[in-house]
Amino acid sequence: MNYVAIAFWSQIICSIAFVVVVVWLWIRYLEPSVLAAQEAANRQIADAALRRDAAKAEVDELRGETDKARRDADLIRERGADAAKREFEATVAEANEAGARTVRGAHGELERAIAAAQERLRHDLLSKAFALARGDAERRTDRAVNERLIGEFVTALESDRG
Repeated sequence: MNYVAIAFWSQIICSIAFVVVVVWLWIRYLEPSVLAAQEAANRQIADAALRRDAAKAEVDELRGETDKARRDADLIRERGADAAKREFEATVAEANEAGARTVRGAHGELERAIAAAQERLRHDLLSKAFALARGDAERRTDRAVNERLIGEFVTALESDRG
């Protein structure tokens, strides 16, 4: 017998047995652990993808809401500007109308004041004219002229009556 051949075949059988044990250990213990780790990693990746997709959807939704809020703000700004413009125009129109009423009232007041001033002036002029006429009449007439004028006046009254 050949000891070298036995040693040779012994080593081949041991190598095959070693490989079989290693494969069996791999299949029995390591492969399930690797597969479980792979599944866990895949679940984590899938969860992360779902969270990413949800976050993207939420970002898109928030962008839509932001755009809507901007449009609403623009509309509110436009309505505010329109309302302010209308309010300004109404206030100006009201002020113009009040000013016109005040001017009309002032014209009426001015006309009344002018009429009152004219009346006072006429009264003052007549008073002064009568005073001047009385003074002039007193200077020009004496008792005899005065009696003659009164007599003529009385005669004129009596002839009108009778």
